[in-house]
This record gives sequence, C-alpha cells and structure tokens, in this order.
Amino acid sequence: MTASRDLLILMYMNELSIFFSVLMTPLLIFILIVILASIKQVNQYQRGIKLRFGKFVGVIEPGWRLIIPIVESMVKMDIRIKASDVPYQETITKDNISCKINAVIYYRIADPARAFLEVERVMHAVSQLAQTTMRNICGELTLDELLSNREEAANRIKEAVAANSASWGVEVSSVELKDISLPEDMVRTIAKQAEAERERRAVIIKSEGEKAAAANLAIAAERLAGQQGALHLRTLHSLNDLSSDQSNTVVFAVPLEMLQAFQRFGQK
Repeated sequence: MTASRDLLILMYMNELSIFFSVLMTPLLIFILIVILASIKQVNQYQRGIKLRFGKFVGVIEPGWRLIIPIVESMVKMDIRIKASDVPYQETITKDNISCKINAVIYYRIADPARAFLEVERVMHAVSQLAQTTMRNICGELTLDELLSNREEAANRIKEAVAANSASWGVEVSSVELKDISLPEDMVRTIAKQAEAERERRAVIIKSEGEKAAAANLAIAAERLAGQQGALHLRTLHSLNDLSSDQSNTVVFAVPLEMLQAFQRFGQK
C-alpha cells in the first residue's frame, strides 16, 4: 500500500512538473521578449522625452533605459547644432526696390522638454519664423544698407528669431545671409552708378594733379623770373632735348625776354 501510494505521488509530481514546464516556458520567453523590447538606447547627442500614460515624466539622459511597453513611451530629440537653409524670400526694401534674399540659420535645441511640449515640429516652426523675420527686417532697410551692412542685417534677424524662439527651448547660434538677388535692370543701374562714381573719382584725381602741377609751374616761373638769363638757359636746355629727336620738325622757341625787349624798343 505504501509503495503504491508513493508511486502515485511520484507520478503526480512528474505530471505537475511537466505541466508547469510547459506553462512556464512560453511565459518566460514572453517576459524575456518584453524586457528586450523595453530596453531603449539614447545616444550621447540625443535626449529622451519620457511619457507615462500620456503625461510628461522627465528628460532621459544618454544610455540604456527601460521603457515599459503600453504604459510608457519615449521620443528622442537631437540636441546637435542644425543648419537650416532659409529659401529665397522676395521682399521690398525701404526704398521700394524688389529683391530676393537667401540665408542660413544655425540653431540647437537647448531645452528638449519645451521643444517637444510647446511647439509641434520645432524645426519647421524655426524655419517659418526665420522666413517671416527675414522679410520684415529687410523691409526696414534700404538697398544700400542691405548690401553694405549685411552683417548688421543678419544680426538683427538673429536677435529677432532668438527672442521669439526662446520660449520653444531653441537657442539660435547665428544667421548668415547667403545671397541677395536683384532684378536685371537694377543690376545694370548699379553698374552704371559704380561706373559714374569711378569716373567722378578719376576726374577729381586728375584735377588735383593739374592743380598741383599748376602750383609747381607757378613756383618755377617765379624763380625763373627772379634770375637774369634763367629763362634763356631753360630755352637752351629745351633745344638740347629737341636735338636728340630724330623727327624732321625743328622747333625754335624765342625767349619771352627777347620779345619784351623788342616790345620796349618799339614803344621808344
């Protein structure tokens, strides 16, 4: 009786162990799959936004993190500096001249939580803000100011974009104007203006040279008039210079003193 009872107990335990092994194996596999699926990696240049039941929990630092499926979720935010190209924007300057302006904006996400919670598609929002701000700032400047002070215009755009995007957790590093496109007729007009400016400078330089030459000639004439026979020596020197010329034309300069002498002789 005792042996048969022990045998029955042993058979029952074997069947029970088989049952639990069959039941627990899939369960353990399922738990392992859930754990592996719950492990999320956040890279060094990223920050994670953790939500639990749809509510914001906190910002996750780089590394491996455990996110419970269904209950929790995570969104990764890239915090590296981004270079966003601002497409050509057609604007009218303060002096009513139409032009197209292209720029590039450098920015980064300084506060991932605010960038995720405060604005939808933060990169698109920054690009749209840069476009409207660039049109407004360029409309407050004349064409000459825009062409000659591009750095000042870029700084004004940067300050305006940075002030408006600070509440989104965005930090603007810099704004650079890449190109300013003008209509063809305006390009020709500017070229004519530049040519006229160069001609004006050339005339001024030439007149200043003539003025200096006239002053030097006046000084030379005064010194020649103060010395007897100086003008005659200058005439002989000029004739000496002409003698070295191979042309057939011979020029003889009569000293002004000789003509004055003849004039005084005729008056007598």
